[in-house]
Amino acid sequence: MLAAFITSLSGLELTPAEAAHLRAARPCGVILFARNVRDPDQTLRLTDAAREAVGDDVLVLIDQEGGRVRRLKPPHWRELPPAAAYGRLYAGDASEACRTAGLAARLTAAELRAVGINTNCAPVLDLPVAGSHAVIGDRAYGADPQQVCALGRAVAEGYMAGGVLPVIKHIPGHGRATKDSHLDVPLISAARADLDATDFAAFRRLAHLPAAMTAHVVFEAIDRDRPASVSPRVTAEVIRGAIGFNGLLMSDDLGMKALSGSVGERAEAVIAAGSDLALVCSGALADAEAVAAVVPQLGGAALGRFERARAVFAQQRGFDVAQAEAALELALRTYA
Repeated sequence: MLAAFITSLSGLELTPAEAAHLRAARPCGVILFARNVRDPDQTLRLTDAAREAVGDDVLVLIDQEGGRVRRLKPPHWRELPPAAAYGRLYAGDASEACRTAGLAARLTAAELRAVGINTNCAPVLDLPVAGSHAVIGDRAYGADPQQVCALGRAVAEGYMAGGVLPVIKHIPGHGRATKDSHLDVPLISAARADLDATDFAAFRRLAHLPAAMTAHVVFEAIDRDRPASVSPRVTAEVIRGAIGFNGLLMSDDLGMKALSGSVGERAEAVIAAGSDLALVCSGALADAEAVAAVVPQLGGAALGRFERARAVFAQQRGFDVAQAEAALELALRTYA
């Protein structure tokens, strides 16, 4: 059985202690950061070693959005523009913007699969508003739910056509936050009706997608005491309820300062709130061990959602590389 968490690694090679932990704890996934990648050969060795230690075809995740948030960078990997580049294209030709975004995502998927990565924490479906914190900023496809939905769908479908699981984030919405949840507790005071019409709308339209990551933000109209990721009410009433998302649900990083308590207590809280998986990103083995000690084995509905998400890995289809490269070049020129 696999355990209900995703862990992280300390460096470029799997240490003996990390390998032993993966064999014993058997997490559902491993997430990579810049500290874990140097070049394609090294990255593939690391992902192969991690997968072999767990003994299963688990999720191997990365944040490869483009722009500010990308772990794989030139000269070994292609330059990727931020989501806002596709938003600019959309203003001139919505259909062409979606086609371009989808082709660029398909090209990214091929790069990820070549180094053993099968899951990308993207697309971002958050809608920034005037006065919100820049932590989202140009990571967003726009401020209109219909535009964000259209571009987000194209990107997600591009990843899936390449056998890469997309993880939409940060459900049910981080765009209005005036603080960075990495550093503080963001409070969102918007009325529930406004949230339903804007922040929640893009997620609702893409609720059929297979995986999502929660937001560490407080929606005061729903639960003024707890961030969404640790709120059973937000999960039940909004994410699983009003939005209708029934895919694999993972928390954002347990190490972010929007949460309180020990890393083990945080893991217990996100699972109790309704997330299927807890995400620990520090790279510290002690944190991974603390989370492994408190999360359950994956079973029941959560296991079914995990298996449905993992089925994306077998969906790879052929594509025109030259056409995809031209699409990516267009997006880069647009944002230059």
